[in-house]
Amino acid sequence: MFDPFLNDENFLIGSYLLTDVGVTAYRGSARLITNKTFLEASAGILATECYHDGVIRSELWRRGLTVPSIYTRVTQISNARDDLDGSGENDQDIGDATTANLVPTNLGGLVLGRNAAQVLNVVYQNKGAVSSGGFSPAGLNGTIKTSQPNS
Repeated sequence: MFDPFLNDENFLIGSYLLTDVGVTAYRGSARLITNKTFLEASAGILATECYHDGVIRSELWRRGLTVPSIYTRVTQISNARDDLDGSGENDQDIGDATTANLVPTNLGGLVLGRNAAQVLNVVYQNKGAVSSGGFSPAGLNGTIKTSQPNS
């Protein structure tokens, strides 16, 4: 069982696990926000998440230079999230000892995004259409709380 509090590397890996999902969630939902006050708040949260994610990715990459298994573990997380959210490349790892990937973007230079259902697939850790599981075993409240089926 993974213990994010066992050591510094595990804490950073646990942080990576969730901050990348937060960044893609805010990017993917931005077009749905029509209220300018909420949009401004969301943009601020996205910026903060991106700063956090960049620091976490940078530190994991740096530590991977002396503990190469970090690259393998982070790649496994990235691949699992990509598998859970369906087709398309919505996730990128931190790179390897020769190439750092500290700011995951698409070909246009924009941070990657997931729609709400894809975010829930990752949060619920399930490729099916479900409304609970994984990091939220009791589900979520609100309007959008069901993931989508992905094959």
